[in-house]
Amino acid sequence: MFDNPYIQQRLHKAEQLRAHALNPYENRAQRSLSNAQFLQTFSALEVGQKEATSTHALVGRVKFIRLMGKACFIKIEDQSALLQVYLSQNDLGKETFDIFKKCVEVGDILNVVGYPFVTKTKELSLHALCFKVLTKAIVPLPEKFHGLSDIELRYRQRSMDLIANPEVKEVFVRRSAIVACVRAFFEQKGFLEVETPMMHPIAGGANARPFITYHNALEVERYLRIAPELYLKRLIVGGFEAVFEINRNFRNEGMDHSHNPEFTMLEFYWAYKTYEDLIALTKELFSALLEHLGLPTKLVYGDVEIDFEAFSCVPFKQALVEIGGVRSEALEDANTLRAFLEKQGVEVGGALSYAHLLAQAFDALVEPKLINPTFITHYPIELSPLARRNDTDPNIADRFELFIAGKEIANGFSELNDPLDQYQRFEEQVKAKESGDEEAQFMDTDYVWALGLGMPPTAGQGIGIDRLVMLLTNAKSIKDVIFFPAMKPLKSNQSE
Repeated sequence: MFDNPYIQQRLHKAEQLRAHALNPYENRAQRSLSNAQFLQTFSALEVGQKEATSTHALVGRVKFIRLMGKACFIKIEDQSALLQVYLSQNDLGKETFDIFKKCVEVGDILNVVGYPFVTKTKELSLHALCFKVLTKAIVPLPEKFHGLSDIELRYRQRSMDLIANPEVKEVFVRRSAIVACVRAFFEQKGFLEVETPMMHPIAGGANARPFITYHNALEVERYLRIAPELYLKRLIVGGFEAVFEINRNFRNEGMDHSHNPEFTMLEFYWAYKTYEDLIALTKELFSALLEHLGLPTKLVYGDVEIDFEAFSCVPFKQALVEIGGVRSEALEDANTLRAFLEKQGVEVGGALSYAHLLAQAFDALVEPKLINPTFITHYPIELSPLARRNDTDPNIADRFELFIAGKEIANGFSELNDPLDQYQRFEEQVKAKESGDEEAQFMDTDYVWALGLGMPPTAGQGIGIDRLVMLLTNAKSIKDVIFFPAMKPLKSNQSE
């Protein structure tokens, strides 16, 4: 594993440190200020000024070394900032300075103690009086001027990516801020944050192919959670009126720029509310996010501009006609719709029902055109096995999906609380699964029984956190906003 000649050289330098009774993997560090605090505290110093009586201990990874005979400049980086440090033989002594020159390299993590001063080139720096190697890095970093630019390698070796490309950290700092804002928003609205199981006896809550595992003690198969919905609604049955969960879900499906098999979802359920109330709440949430992040209401994403003051609502079939360009007469039945789609070059499976043909038409002809925030409402009931039927038209659901920049961001609906209707919907899903639909849902009699206890009128919604972060950081791939995305295994034995 460590046969690389560059690694061997670094291992030799680690041994040289040990030969001088210095541990290349120290356990104790001194730190009085972060690099950013140091730079801020002494920002008023001028060229030639120094504060020799004010000593401070700092830490950081060496990102640059410039040797100049009996002195050198290095730059160390902690999480907060990059800082220049000056070291000289006069201050450290010949033996210690020689150890530095022979053993310290870019990538090593140091502890340095010294005082602030400003160089002739007007750079606030630390004049080191002593140093200690905290960690000897044996794997070389990428070249300074080239960095780590191979996209796939960056995803596979995220640690190196974060070291070589500090701007990547900012995406994940913003992700943390987004999650914190979402959590605070719902807590302020009176929602209770809860946790539900990640291993389910029945895969339910969404139409998706599950991952299957095995519980040795119980001697039963378990399904990794594809959605927490059915458990969260059990809590509504139990008397909680507003709950939310920021959860990890797992779906055994394909990967692309907006899909990862393991992803983060916000789901929330609100008793005595309808899907219209959720639409209003979602608009309010986006307003809070933009304000919290200091973002404008007109936001650039890729080569489009999104106007967050231009939310709209469009019924599903109306969107097919007015946005997708589907002729009204093509929507009469499955045969005419199939013929229209085939003429448009949209791939359709041989056994697709009318509702699923509508879904294919929407995905191909409408979704990519939905740039400004658009709530698509009134989905066919067949595509919404857990949603409430519309009172006026039982063939459609009181449901919406929110699309922004051509991507689905949220899915919400007035919940189905009629246990008999729900049981029949599950039966239809079972038939679909028996006919080969691997994403159809299982029968969940325990959930139907819970509905039988009585669930109040409720509205529920899910928002994909990863896609939300993509949107608010202008990221083109979901892999850019997940620290460790799923990757195809390498052919060699190299670890991912």
